[in-house]
Amino acid sequence: MSIPHRPAHLAAAIFLAGSGLCAGLAHAEPREPQSAAEAGNPALPKVVVTAQRRQEAAQDIGAAISVIGGDELKEKGVSTVNDLQHATPSLEIEPAFGSGQPQFRLRGIGFIDYTSNNSSSVGVSVDDVAFALPIQTQGLLFDIDRVEVLRGPQGTLYGRNTTGGTVNFISHRPTRDLEAGIDAEYGSWNAWSTEGFVSGSLADNLRGRLSFITDQGGAWQKNRETGQELGDKDKLALRGQLEWDISDTLDAHLTLQHAYDKSEGQGLRLFEDYNQAGRHIGADSKRRHTGWSLRPEFAAAAGVSGGAKPHVDNTNSSASLAFNWHLDGNLLLTSISAYNELRRRELGDWDATAYADSDEYFDDRVSSFTQELRLGSDEKQRLNWVSGLYYSQDRLNEKFNSDFGDRLGFMTRTSYVQKVKTVGAFGQLDYAFNDRLKGILGLRQEYEKRSLDDYFSGFIDGTQFDGSNVNPFPQHTSFSNNGTSGKLALEYQLSPASLLYASFSRGYKSGGYTAHNSGNVLALEAFEPESVNAFEVGFKSDLSDNLRLNGALFYYGYHDQQVLSTVWSPQSSSLVGTFVNAPRSRIVGGELELLWQPLHGLEIQQYLGYKKGKYTEDFFTPDSAKTVAAGTEVYDNNKGDELSFPKLSYGGSIAYTWPVAEFDLRAETNFSYRGQYKQLLLLGSDYNLDPYWLVNANLSLTPRNGNWSAGIWARNLLDKEYDLTRNFFLPGTSVAAAGEPRSVGLRVSYRY
Repeated sequence: MSIPHRPAHLAAAIFLAGSGLCAGLAHAEPREPQSAAEAGNPALPKVVVTAQRRQEAAQDIGAAISVIGGDELKEKGVSTVNDLQHATPSLEIEPAFGSGQPQFRLRGIGFIDYTSNNSSSVGVSVDDVAFALPIQTQGLLFDIDRVEVLRGPQGTLYGRNTTGGTVNFISHRPTRDLEAGIDAEYGSWNAWSTEGFVSGSLADNLRGRLSFITDQGGAWQKNRETGQELGDKDKLALRGQLEWDISDTLDAHLTLQHAYDKSEGQGLRLFEDYNQAGRHIGADSKRRHTGWSLRPEFAAAAGVSGGAKPHVDNTNSSASLAFNWHLDGNLLLTSISAYNELRRRELGDWDATAYADSDEYFDDRVSSFTQELRLGSDEKQRLNWVSGLYYSQDRLNEKFNSDFGDRLGFMTRTSYVQKVKTVGAFGQLDYAFNDRLKGILGLRQEYEKRSLDDYFSGFIDGTQFDGSNVNPFPQHTSFSNNGTSGKLALEYQLSPASLLYASFSRGYKSGGYTAHNSGNVLALEAFEPESVNAFEVGFKSDLSDNLRLNGALFYYGYHDQQVLSTVWSPQSSSLVGTFVNAPRSRIVGGELELLWQPLHGLEIQQYLGYKKGKYTEDFFTPDSAKTVAAGTEVYDNNKGDELSFPKLSYGGSIAYTWPVAEFDLRAETNFSYRGQYKQLLLLGSDYNLDPYWLVNANLSLTPRNGNWSAGIWARNLLDKEYDLTRNFFLPGTSVAAAGEPRSVGLRVSYRY
């Protein structure tokens, strides 16, 4: 059911009820429900974060940070990193062709690629351990205490450098007292999940925690021709933690995690008619419809079983060991060692038909080792500082096969080994000139070496390479980058509950390789690093005991922006897809976040984000149609053209808890809006994404002195039809990854 006008009316009602202001919310840790019978005035929660490498209230930090608690993630239906884009302003996460390769963008800063080898402009970490590649972020989120979304360049406090921002997930830690819990959900499409934990002391100075999650079912798509279902999940993740107080000044924290994902993949839909080689398929009128096929020859070449559906077969294992040593002189020395190993096997049908137009199979092995060493002041004082050294070594073995047998008459295979070594030195200090004014200075220097070995992209004859390439590829190529980034900021405490800040920061992202299946040596020409000069002013204010309003304005000067485009190849007389650097561009925008608790039991949250950008210097790219027609390069100048991302993001929630006999009844609804997404540079207006609203709802019942709860939930309550991304792999095959339709379900929880 699609209701075209009601979402706008609902949003207006929520907006007026929430604040009467064009404002957004500061996400906060959910507090324990309060009954209306309680006396006194409601108090805003104090949200404690570790975004600056020490515990402090988020309201005391002069930076744009959104914090979402673990229970709030469940209410908003955030079970993977991708879902987070509907819970915070200015964040977009696109699944490349509906696959497991996410494409992050924060405040318009992002990197869009379907292969696995390049780092993201937006960092993702779990418990201070950052992921090297976006594909490593696709596990289930479970046993999470909170997530901290930091907007703007990061690097003077963090081991891994980012230009767009950082998303930090912080899991629950082991407890001294024995605790246990289990949550179970069952919903539409026969989907169910179970999450649980047990935590407590194993000895006087040793604590442990074991947690798990499993996710099953949920096939909401159908083959348009056969009616066969697609989309059942089969996921399991386990995490074990040990916390050891070695002495009064030294403690250690060990985390081991293993996960597998054997789920069916998401199918794409045709949003335009398919007419190729005398074959016709009408555009899919229902977003649940999709199509797929697997030729026996391609199955044999890829090493998968014949007749397989689009699916993944991934395993992910990680280990981290952290030491905190409190030294004499009020110093804290921290060491974090981590290792992650991912095996990705993913079969996708990117043409969404029963024909071999562009079927893809990825077989990746990723291994990452990181070592971070930090030394800094131990307790908050007039001068606070932290310094650090960071080292990482990453290796990616990628092999992906493509089947164009029915369209072009051949299959291809691309394979290579990429190695990356990164060394960084960073530090930041803040100094309180007086009780109100604080200055902040940060600096980072980074060196990275990136190499590509044994690169091959060629045709397959049956199950073997036939050795055909447009150009021979070098067996080894490498480059290195040196980058400097930093931060300069002032914070002014206007009153005990109001903070003003202004900052300049420079973000830096290294270059890389376009590792696509082009069969052309031009693809191996490295693109250059990019940098962002970010200016930001903002405020944080508790306007009263029950009203909080935060805001920020930013201006980004983008230098050598890494953009997917094409270049002309004289050898093959064709266009080759590759990343290029746009000399200059800029992004301006801002966010507002609101939290209001007008009376006991009622909490209203809202956020608003707006951004726009454009190329500000000459930036020439080939005009595809004119170039092909002329047989030589014909260029367009993109100076003045808009950058491709949604300009507007808006959302929030309303929750009310009231007493019913011996129980507390909580009703909650959350909503989000994403503006139009224009595909301006490479794809064109046919691939624009329409704006859309999403609304979720929850109703739960909890005994006031009990240890269980039960409830019902609805996601995409208004059954909005929308697309997450639109693209094509070969011209004439226009596909989209549809968003999930309405689903409803039950949730029960028990705590000991």
